[in-house]
Amino acid sequence: MSPEYLINEKFSAKSDVFSFGILILEIISGKRNNFYYSDDVANLMSYAWKLWREGTPLDLLDPTLEGLYARNEATRCIHIALLCVQDDPDARPSMATIVLMLNSYSTTLPLPQ
Repeated sequence: MSPEYLINEKFSAKSDVFSFGILILEIISGKRNNFYYSDDVANLMSYAWKLWREGTPLDLLDPTLEGLYARNEATRCIHIALLCVQDDPDARPSMATIVLMLNSYSTTLPLPQ
């Protein structure tokens, strides 16, 4: 669930964007968001952010996919997913923008915050 729904019970289209981002992370990693990682990382989303900050986002990928994906496309999907799960709903892209990002490499992706 999106942070704004958990805190204020406020639901919007940006809540759907948040859920879409979680879904992308789950598909790429082969794990559920509530999968426990370690003491400093409570869930899949936190783990994805940690790897992004460390510059190793591809460590998120399901090991069974090894050698079956293009590194730049996998990194782009993780990047888009992180844009979708940003805490600030106003910073998340719209679904129309996400579709454009997924279909066009000419679109420069902003850095997730």
